[in-house]
Amino acid sequence: MTRFKLTLEYDGRPYVGWQRQDNGPSVQAALEAALAAFNGAPVATVAAGRTDAGVHARGQVAHADITKDMTGYRVMMAANHHLRRAGEAVAVLAAEPVADDFSARFDALGRSYTYRIVNRPAPLTVDRGLAWQVPQPLDAAAMHAAAQVLVGRHDFTTFRAAQCQAASPVKTLDRLDVERQGETILIHAAARSFLHHQVRSMVGCLALVGRGHWTADDLRAALDACDRRALGYNAPPDGLTFMAVRYPAEPERSSLLA
Repeated sequence: MTRFKLTLEYDGRPYVGWQRQDNGPSVQAALEAALAAFNGAPVATVAAGRTDAGVHARGQVAHADITKDMTGYRVMMAANHHLRRAGEAVAVLAAEPVADDFSARFDALGRSYTYRIVNRPAPLTVDRGLAWQVPQPLDAAAMHAAAQVLVGRHDFTTFRAAQCQAASPVKTLDRLDVERQGETILIHAAARSFLHHQVRSMVGCLALVGRGHWTADDLRAALDACDRRALGYNAPPDGLTFMAVRYPAEPERSSLLA
């Protein structure tokens, strides 16, 4: 049996989220079905982060134990064959053999997300479901300046969903940058880990700053309140993408193309 580290990309629109649930299709269930199809036995997966319904990924990481003797390249190709055959919006970008005790979740040193806003009055067509359309003009510079209030170690209770299962609301936000590229505004967030809905809640409040409804002081007051009722707005999942996971440096393993 070999444990593989799987790097994944997916369109979150068809799914209830990463985690297997009874109320609809999940990314986890789609991936496990594809892995079991060529492994010849059930396969359980563990992900670095549990994305919500409608949230996308370009660099989600999961681990899985494969009983068949296969190279990483063959695991990737076989998984993608079965995912494509099933019509799933999931792709395995890479499969790498790792140590038996590797954990995609607990070994992660950092996770990063990007939230995409399309700031224009015209409705979205090709980007529908892949970005949040905000018709009112947004001041990206003001949003970036205010965002720095949230960087660092804080109690993020205000930005935490009621159903969040994290043991503590205290998190260290390493980065929260806002940049404009034409009509697109990108918000980049990085931390070791995030609370449930934390990124979407921060984005929603930054949009209020961008529209001139809030100031940086209002954002700080919401943070200091440590009360979900102080939250200004929770942005929709459409624009959120799980970008990457950072792990400790690992020794060289056999080539994925072997």
